[in-house]
Order: sequence, then structure tokens, then C-alpha cells
Amino acid sequence: MMPFTVLTDLPRQLVQPQVRDLAWVLFSAPLLGSTPWPQRHPLHASDWQRTPGLLADWLTGLDRDSSTLSRWLAHGSIRRLGLYYERLWQFALHAAPGVEVLAANLPIRVAGQTLGELDLLLRDAEGVHHLELAVKLYLGPQAAQGHDAAQWLGPGSQDRLDIKLNHLSRHQLPMSARPEARAVLAALTEEPLQAELWLAGYLFYPWPGTCAAPSGAHPQHLRGRWLRQRDWPQFMAQSAPGRWQPIPRQTWLAPARADDSQTWPAPQLDAWLTQLATHAQAQLLVRFEEDGQGNWREAERLFLVADQWPQSLGEAFPGAARDSLPG
Repeated sequence: MMPFTVLTDLPRQLVQPQVRDLAWVLFSAPLLGSTPWPQRHPLHASDWQRTPGLLADWLTGLDRDSSTLSRWLAHGSIRRLGLYYERLWQFALHAAPGVEVLAANLPIRVAGQTLGELDLLLRDAEGVHHLELAVKLYLGPQAAQGHDAAQWLGPGSQDRLDIKLNHLSRHQLPMSARPEARAVLAALTEEPLQAELWLAGYLFYPWPGTCAAPSGAHPQHLRGRWLRQRDWPQFMAQSAPGRWQPIPRQTWLAPARADDSQTWPAPQLDAWLTQLATHAQAQLLVRFEEDGQGNWREAERLFLVADQWPQSLGEAFPGAARDSLPG
């Protein structure tokens, strides 16, 4: 499933933020090892898969001069993290030897109404693939075991892992097999399609507390922690040394990197926490450690959420008793 395990440390070695994000997209483990539809790395049958050194050379070259990547990203919206993730994949697949991108974000319409769109249609040595891409961040339950995908919520407490999987299985992935899609696809290829997905991201575990990973989680899935604002002082009392600070949404993919002038000293963090509203939306914070060469690198990450998170308790945990829920 993971074709580039020898390159997993490369994102931390790169300097340009967007190039680090690109490398993270290509090399990070998926959230799940077991999915309701086949899961396939988009570069599985590329020439880069057989010669990963060429891919490493391509990325290090982009790190020296990222102008082509910057121009590519400037041509489409990257305001949403999911769209940014898709655009990075598209850039890589257009450059990948042995891969032909037939279409991206291909709309399927009938009578002027859009039924949906196909994230990617590509051809490689193993055929033609309809590929759905997603990057997600989910927070696990504090008062439940965690095996149930319905207990894993997005930081806004509206998205759930089970809802995303159901949408992929019942709507997005079957879209290419619908009669309405046949005429559109026939203009691009006469070959049979294989519908597959690739779901990346992070799983955040509660602090304090313990919960298991959701059923089917990939053994090497990326992880962090989450805690409520009221628990921050207790958490900091046992935290490892380093500098904590929030990071903006557009930098949530690859592990963060900063120089000394970009990191927050403790008084700046304290001032920010004092001004943080008790009902503020979830904030992603990272702890930086100094590497001995003047660079500060992300050592861990967490979501800091409001004390009453999740806000919509009944919707977030269907079928659970309200007084058994966290918060």
C-alpha cells in the first residue's frame, strides 16, 4: 500500500513549505488500512515507484526552486485544506512518469444538474482508475473505546469518520459506474474503470484518557492528541520541553518547521491563551524542538478545543446517553 517507505523522512529535510506539504502528501501513511472500497496509492504503478531516487531528486529540485509548484497552486483555489491536498496530488501526477491524468474534478451532470464529480481519472500500467482523494483530521472519544468510526469527529464536531466512509462508498466511488457518467467517460477512455480511494490525515487521541484506534486504522497512521482548554495547565505541567504555538490551517499537513524568530516564547503563548475565547473553534498547536542548528522542528501536535466540545453532542455520538459523553 505504501510504495515510498524509504523516503518517509524526506519531508522533514525540505525547506520550502509547499514542497514539504507535497512530499507529505506523497509519503504519509493512510488513515485506514482496511476500507470498504479498494485503497490504492495514486503513484502505485508509476515509474517513480520502481525508482524512488528519481522522485527524491525531483522534490529536492523543487525545494531549490519551487516556482513551478507555486504557479500551479495559484491557478486554483487552495483556501480549503481538502482542495489544497487535491491540487498537490494533481501537480505530482502530472509530473509522474508512467502516469497519464485523463481528468481532474470531472463533473457528472444530467439535465443541467450536477450529480457529483470524479476527483481523478488516470491511466497507468495497471489500467484506468477513478480515484477519490481525501485528507481528514479526526478526534477520538474520551469516554468510549474508540473502535466505532462514528465516535471519531472532525474538529468542528460536524464531520465524522463513518459519515465520510459512507459518502465515499455510497456516492463518490460508485459515481463512475452510473449511467449518467458513461457518456462523459466514453469521451475520455473506452477502457474499464477501477474505482479506488486514498484517505490521508491524522487521528487525535484524547488527553487525559485513552481510546483505541478506529477499527481498520493503518498501523502507521499519523497521530496527535486533543484536550479541552480547562486541561491545558495540567497538560503543560507534564509536557516535554519546547515551544508550543498555534499554526494556521494552510500549514496543517506536513510537520511544521520554523527558525528562532518564528517561534513563540512562553509569554507570547500565555498572552494568546488569555485572549482565546472559551467557545473558540478548535485550534491546532504544535510543540517545536530546537535541532541544534538553529531550526525548530515539530515534535508533536494537538487540538485545543472548547470545554463544551463537541457542541452538538446528540448528533456527534448517535445513540449514546448524553450524560455519558465527554464535557
